[in-house]
Amino acid sequence: MSGFDFPPLSRVAFSTLQFNIGRLCNQACLHCHVESSPSLSGLQDNSSGELIDKVIALLGANPSITTLDLTGGAPELNSHFRRLVEASTSLKRKVLVRHNLTVQGEEGQSDLPQFFADNNVELFCSLPCYLEENVNQQRGGGVFKLSIDGLRALNSIGYAQPNSDLQLNLVYNPLADHLPPAQQALENDYRRVLAEEYAVQFSALVTITNQPIHRFKHFLQRENKLDSYMTLLRDNFNPQTLESLMCRSAISLRWDGKLFDCDFNLVKDLPMLNQQGGEVVIDDLLAGALDSTEIAVDDHCFACTAGAGSSCGGALVQEV
Repeated sequence: MSGFDFPPLSRVAFSTLQFNIGRLCNQACLHCHVESSPSLSGLQDNSSGELIDKVIALLGANPSITTLDLTGGAPELNSHFRRLVEASTSLKRKVLVRHNLTVQGEEGQSDLPQFFADNNVELFCSLPCYLEENVNQQRGGGVFKLSIDGLRALNSIGYAQPNSDLQLNLVYNPLADHLPPAQQALENDYRRVLAEEYAVQFSALVTITNQPIHRFKHFLQRENKLDSYMTLLRDNFNPQTLESLMCRSAISLRWDGKLFDCDFNLVKDLPMLNQQGGEVVIDDLLAGALDSTEIAVDDHCFACTAGAGSSCGGALVQEV
């Protein structure tokens, strides 16, 4: 299957706006496809207040956009993050946040658990293993302990607790060049270890395949494993995943106002194009002029369709 080209895809709906609010982060993880980092300037690759205003206007004018999915970097570090969340929830939109847990320890962020709860935010929190050594290897020294502290803070405010609708999802991605294990079996292991060893609860575990983009791609190149990893992804292509790919019902907005079919295309600068071949920006959506249905695909798409599939919401098909 090494010469197999990724099949064409088209968008069937648009109900989720995923917004990469900026690359600024308090971590620099080994697998990060965005190459986020604490060393980035607060203004570099970070959404302006004007763009935040346009997103709020877009949600207000389009009730068909039912979900706002906020990612980064650490989206909470953008100075306009909280007013965007509050405006979106006041518009009765579901808000998801890709939350790295350790950002709660940054200056002015200790009240994030209460803020999230007040706005009924659904959280997706990276915890690539339940073993301290593995997490610190991938995400940095001391990150595991800080992550456990963050999870306990969220639990104390009601997240993942009985009779609570506050959703706290954990995100697993492999430490190296292999596919994730079966999602449900791994969730059972996470649930047992985190409860017994750390008294931590969560709602669900999602597994995500590492993307051969930027920082993880550089790691594979240093280890001379890029070709074998791409072969692994291609050889495990599962056509049953195509129907449930996130890009078929979501659009990704970048911090500069440009639109993309997914967050991976976003960081590879593979833009969404209109029927005239021009790049689509948020102003086009505000004008009601979205005529793009063809999804731009490339080799990295094999990561989303290998095995049980992978998306920002985890496995796409039931594992056997």
